[in-house]
Amino acid sequence: MFGKQKNNGTVMAAQPALAGAGAGAATGASAPTADVLRGELDRVTTLDKRRSAILSTIGVLAVVAAIAVIASTFFISVLQIRGNSMEPTLTDGQVVIASHLGAPQQGEVTAFYYNNKILLKRVIAFPGDWVDITRDGVVFVNGEMLQEDYLETADFGKADIEFPYQVQDGRYFVLGDNRAVSIDSRSNAIGTVSEEQLIGKAVLRVWPIQDLGLVH
Repeated sequence: MFGKQKNNGTVMAAQPALAGAGAGAATGASAPTADVLRGELDRVTTLDKRRSAILSTIGVLAVVAAIAVIASTFFISVLQIRGNSMEPTLTDGQVVIASHLGAPQQGEVTAFYYNNKILLKRVIAFPGDWVDITRDGVVFVNGEMLQEDYLETADFGKADIEFPYQVQDGRYFVLGDNRAVSIDSRSNAIGTVSEEQLIGKAVLRVWPIQDLGLVH
């Protein structure tokens, strides 16, 4: 009997020790250190900063997009050149910005609507002006010869109107710089351009980047 009591006592003594050890392990796992807390705080702070930066970037992009839409609607148009009627000033594939501000001036390259397309030609004469073009392509407006340094070659071109020609009220006489091939106000196919057709003057080439520069 005595030996059995020892054995039972030994077993009973061991059980509290095991229970105590288990409780101690559980208590240690549930108490994070100050370093762990600081690390977690830094992680949360970093995430908040990233979220804030992302939201700020999205906000800036939204504002820029809104400004771009407003600008393109009221102030500028971005146009890509198709064809060779404005060479050498503008060539096929170039991208230009046209300003909607201001009235057209003589010698400016102007964009205008024509049959659901946008064309670019150079303003030569205004309402009421008289235009004359000699057979070798020299242009006169109200009896004065134009100095057209932007041309590579003067040419009478595809003209089917009678010169001298008086520009109608509210309309503009326009010519392409590549006079040999351009279809413009010399032809009844396009004719003169009304004020309602005008979009704005081409002011800047923006693409390709090597062609970046003002349009003259």
